[in-house]
Amino acid sequence: MSDGRLYVCATPIGNLGDVSERLRETLVNADVVYAEDTRRTSILLSHVGAKTKVRSLFTGNEKARTRELVNDVEQGKSVVLVSDAGMPTISDPGAEAIRTVRGRGLALTVIPGPTAVVSALTLSGFGGDRFSFEGFLPRKGKERKRRLQVIAAEDKPVVLFASPHRLATDLQDLLETNDDDRGVAVARELTKLHEELWVGTLAEAVIQWSGEVKGEITLVLDGRAAEPMSPDTAIAEARSLVASGASRSEAARMVAQDSGVSKRVIYQALIGAR
Repeated sequence: MSDGRLYVCATPIGNLGDVSERLRETLVNADVVYAEDTRRTSILLSHVGAKTKVRSLFTGNEKARTRELVNDVEQGKSVVLVSDAGMPTISDPGAEAIRTVRGRGLALTVIPGPTAVVSALTLSGFGGDRFSFEGFLPRKGKERKRRLQVIAAEDKPVVLFASPHRLATDLQDLLETNDDDRGVAVARELTKLHEELWVGTLAEAVIQWSGEVKGEITLVLDGRAAEPMSPDTAIAEARSLVASGASRSEAARMVAQDSGVSKRVIYQALIGAR
């Protein structure tokens, strides 16, 4: 680490046993660590045997600290950026520092690692081919209402963070904007001693999580169930495929798979049978 470089590091979301050898080496050899919470980061540094200097970089001082961080990199120092847990910038500060370092043409890299977003999504069983991350819901007002409407329309899983003090309110508002039977997973204290995963419907979740809750919470809302396609719509889609060059048989098969409408019904419509 002789040349100036910014190392954007993911840190354990709870279990310090998740520290990778690469993260350990980076923390031990860095010149300075910029951390969202210096107390929590000091515990991490002690765990890996690092005596690296720590400076705070949180939402309230991010602009001023970014200037200092960039200056350190320009002076040839190895600089580490971490948040409380997980990856910086994921509902945490750090984006301005990264943009500025990149804008100055300075070197930067990422040390990947644990993230509650993907961990909760994986445990939910809702699938991860496509998903949306919404972070924390706005506390109130038009922006909260708009975000809830966007989430309600999503046909892919949605991952959210929730404060333990606002979990019940968030679930109630999600219930009011979604179908009662939309699936939801509540992941609490992931990787920690009291890790808990609950999966059910939104209606059930409002009852289950109405009381006092402690710890870090990640919600995963299953994708909205697609509206069934009508036979007329399926036939129109198949005709469009035929017009694009597909054979009638191929078009009927493809649309039947996606729509649930009988392949025979679609094919007969394409050849003019009644």
